[in-house]
Amino acid sequence: MTEAENRVTLGFEAEVKQLLHLMIHSLYGNKEIFLRELISNASDAADKLRFSALGNDALYEGDSRLRVRIEFDKAARTLSISDNGIGMTREEVQHNIGTIARSGTRHFFESLTGDEAKDSQLIGQFGVGFYSAFIVADKVVLETRKAGVPAEEGARWESSGEGSYTLETLTRPERGTRVTLHLREGEDEFLDGWKLRAIIRKFSDHISLPIEMKRETGEPKVGEEAPAEVWETVNSASALWAKNRDEITDEAYDEFYKHVSHDFQEPLARVHSRVEGTNEYTLLLYIPKHAPFDLWDRDSKRGVKLYVRKVFIMEDSDKLMPRYLRFVRGVIDSDSLPLNVSREILQENKQLEKIRGGAVKKVLGLLEDLANNEPEKYQAFWKEFGQVLKEGLIEDFANKDRLAKLLRFSSTHTDSEEQTVTLDEYVSRMKEGQDKIYFVSAESFGAARNSPHLEIFRKKDIEVLLLSDRIDEWLVSYLTEYEGKPLQSVARGDLDLGKLEGEEEKAEAAAEKEAFAPLTERLKKALEAKVNDVRLSHRLTDSPACLISESYGMSRTMERIMKSAGQNIPGSKPILEINPHHGLIARLNTEADQTRFQDLASLLLDQAVLAEGGQLDDPAEFVHKLNGLLQSLL
Repeated sequence: MTEAENRVTLGFEAEVKQLLHLMIHSLYGNKEIFLRELISNASDAADKLRFSALGNDALYEGDSRLRVRIEFDKAARTLSISDNGIGMTREEVQHNIGTIARSGTRHFFESLTGDEAKDSQLIGQFGVGFYSAFIVADKVVLETRKAGVPAEEGARWESSGEGSYTLETLTRPERGTRVTLHLREGEDEFLDGWKLRAIIRKFSDHISLPIEMKRETGEPKVGEEAPAEVWETVNSASALWAKNRDEITDEAYDEFYKHVSHDFQEPLARVHSRVEGTNEYTLLLYIPKHAPFDLWDRDSKRGVKLYVRKVFIMEDSDKLMPRYLRFVRGVIDSDSLPLNVSREILQENKQLEKIRGGAVKKVLGLLEDLANNEPEKYQAFWKEFGQVLKEGLIEDFANKDRLAKLLRFSSTHTDSEEQTVTLDEYVSRMKEGQDKIYFVSAESFGAARNSPHLEIFRKKDIEVLLLSDRIDEWLVSYLTEYEGKPLQSVARGDLDLGKLEGEEEKAEAAAEKEAFAPLTERLKKALEAKVNDVRLSHRLTDSPACLISESYGMSRTMERIMKSAGQNIPGSKPILEINPHHGLIARLNTEADQTRFQDLASLLLDQAVLAEGGQLDDPAEFVHKLNGLLQSLL
C-alpha cells in the first residue's frame, strides 16, 4: 500500500460538524466532563475485552491486567488517555469515530432551540462521548489496535474538529487505544496533576478498572538520577454496586449513572438491591429524567449491563430487560452464573430468566413507589416514558395487573391533554349503576375530546377516557377489563347504558326508531356503497350523525393507523348513526327530490368522517356538493 493509499482525508458527516460546533459552545461551562466521557469509553473497551477473552484467552496477549492511564506533557501541551482494552480496526475507527451511528439524529437537531442552556441538556441526552474531547482540544489524535490482530494493522485518526479527519494504518505493538488531546490556549488547568486527580475522583471514582497516573516526584537535583516511573491508582477501583448502600453518597450514585448511561443529567430515580439465596445477584438500576432520542428505534440498544462476579459479560439484551423497559439503565451482577457463560448458553439459562423477572419486579416496584409517594416525579416519568410503559400490557402478561395501575390517561373529567387519571380514580367516580369503563380513541387529543360520540356521556356526566396515543388501540385490545369492569369503546357497537338510561328514555328511543325507519332505509339505499347500515343514534345530542364500528373487528382509528403505516388493510364499511333531533335530519326526512336527497346524504356521511378525524376519499366531490348546497340557499 502506497503512502497516498494508506493516509486518506475524509469529511465528517454534516451532523458531526453541527454537533461539534454546538457542543464546544454549549457545553463549555461544564468542560470537565470530557475526561469522564473518555475514561468511560476506555472502561467499556476493557469490559469488551474481558468478555471476548472468556472464549479466547490469547486476546490478552500476555497482559491480562486491564487499566486506564492518564498522562500529560506540559511542554507539548498534550493530555493522553490510554487503555489496553479491546481496541479497534481501521474500519471500526472510520465507522465509530467518523460518523454518528445513532438513530434519532434528525430528531435531535430538529429539537435544538438556539438557547445554549436548553441545547446543552439536549446534547447531554443525545450523548457525545468521544467528541467531547473537542471542548478543550483543537486537535485530537487517536491511535489504536484491536486485540488479536497483527501489530502492523493498527490505525491512526487525527482531526481538528472542523470538517474533516485523516485516517491511516500504523504499526502499534500495544493493543488498545490512546487518545491524545492537543489542548487549546487557556486550558492549562488540564496539565496539572492535582487538578486531573480531582476530576477523576469526582467523576470516575466508581469505575472498577484502575485509573492510573504517574507519581509526581519533582525535578531531580544536579547529579541525582531521575527516579523510576511509578504508576499510582487514582480511583478507588471498586465496583460501586458491590458496596453497601449506606456507604454510597447520592453524588456517587449520580456519577455512576452518568457513566453507564452517558447522560449529562442526574437520574430521576434508582433502585439498588441485593438478592440472596440459591440465585444471588446485585442490581443497580436507574430511570432517566428524559427519554433518549433512539427510544422508538426497534434496534436501539438497551441500557443494562450483565456482570458475573464483577466481570462484564454482555449488554443490550432482552434477556436482561424487556423491551417496554428499554429506558432503564444500570448493571446486574450475578454471583450464580458461570463466569465462562456464553451468549448461546444465556439463551436457555433459567437462572437468567429469574434474574430478569426479579429485575422487572424491582423496576415496577420503584415506579409504584414514585406513583404513590412522589406523584409529581411519577408524572414527569409518565410524560417521557408513558407510551413505552403501555407496551408492557401487550408484552408482559405476568405483570399486567401491576402495569394497569401505573397507567395514566386523559379523560372528560379533566378535559386536559395531560395524562393524569388512573383507572382506580376512574372507577371511584363511576356513576351508580355504571358497570363499564368507557373510552374513545382518536388520532389526536383534540379529535378525541371533540368526538361526537361523547355527547350523551357529557350530557349525563359520565366520565370517558380520551385515548390518542398510537399505542392505545393495541392497549385496549389487551386490557379488556379492570377490576372486573370491562372497557367499552363509545364508538363501537350498539350503545347500551344499562341502568344509566331510564325506562322512559328507552321507550322514547323505541318509538323514534319506528317513526324514522323509512328515513334510515332510504339513507341506507342511497349510501349502500359506503356504509354497512344506517340507524338511529342515542349517543348524539348536538351533531347530526356519527360513524360506528361493529362490536367486533378492527376499529376505524386502527384502520387509519395501519394504513398510514403502509399496511394493506381492506377497508370495512362503517355504520352511520343519525340524530333524530337534529334539524338537518328533519330536513332530510321531508326531502322529496331524490338527487338533492342523495347529495345531502353524501354530505352527511362526509361530515361524519371529518368529525372523527378521518380523511375523505374524494375531497373535491365534497366541496362541489357543499358549494351547490350553499348556492341554493342564496
